[in-house]
Amino acid sequence: MLTTPATDTAQRNTMSDINQFIMNNEVVIRLSFFLGIFAVMAIWEVIAPRRALTVSKVVRWTNNLALVFLNSFILRLLFPAAAVGVAAFADEQGWGLLNYYDVSAMLAIIISVVLMDFVIYVQHVMVHAIPVLWRLHRVHHADLDYDVTTGARFHPIEIILSMLIKFATIVLLGPPIVAVVIFEVMLNATAMFNHGNVRLNPVLDKWLRLILVTPDMHRVHHSVEDDETNSNFGFSLPWWDRLCGTYRDQPRGGHEKMSIGIRTFREAKMTSWISAMLVMPFVGKMSGYAINRRQWTAGGDDNEA
Repeated sequence: MLTTPATDTAQRNTMSDINQFIMNNEVVIRLSFFLGIFAVMAIWEVIAPRRALTVSKVVRWTNNLALVFLNSFILRLLFPAAAVGVAAFADEQGWGLLNYYDVSAMLAIIISVVLMDFVIYVQHVMVHAIPVLWRLHRVHHADLDYDVTTGARFHPIEIILSMLIKFATIVLLGPPIVAVVIFEVMLNATAMFNHGNVRLNPVLDKWLRLILVTPDMHRVHHSVEDDETNSNFGFSLPWWDRLCGTYRDQPRGGHEKMSIGIRTFREAKMTSWISAMLVMPFVGKMSGYAINRRQWTAGGDDNEA
């Protein structure tokens, strides 16, 4: 279907209005989705839990959420424009691959969301493969239980590095502003969903994980066993694990009996308090973390330090 100059102008004006609305309400949009999905997952965990919790829920939730609020404060302090602001600036400057080609808005949104999700997958693999980055990322993995609050439990330094990677991706890709918001909301929502301590029907889980990372799929990644930890890196889209050979269907010990966490951090006082989380990257000696070691060994130590 051919478009006229008048149609093109109308489409540009519509997109401009949408972008302006997003810029004015970005915080409200993201916070609304966060609170809504968090509430749904929290209720679901009470109604149909997948595993029995081993640590005081009050202690874990208080400290995990305190870390979330601290990270949000730091990000707003350091990067007040956030990812949406960088996307708007890149659009104004004409930066990024998608700004060099005449791509329809819908196709640009789809390409952007899919490619940004792939970048998150690669980033996740790298924080497991590089020892100094693993020291930061183990704050996320050291949680002795696995529920909706685990999905947002990250060390502030890792959060800052992640934001810088996101900025670089936006500048290089040139995604539409609406695509960045969709991606941010999707990433946040799926992180809460796939970290949920919730029970899904096995048949539903089997089919759902073809298009979305499910709690059972991602829980394998939080196993104490090194080869299982080095599997299922996807956060939103499940395809990258299958394409890159990092997919594992189920944990050997079963979801109810598998051990969650890291071998050297097995006490609640070392894993569940925000003070311990903040110093965790600087505790212990530096050692390798062989992400390419796929053969299981009893008592393997690749994920210890």
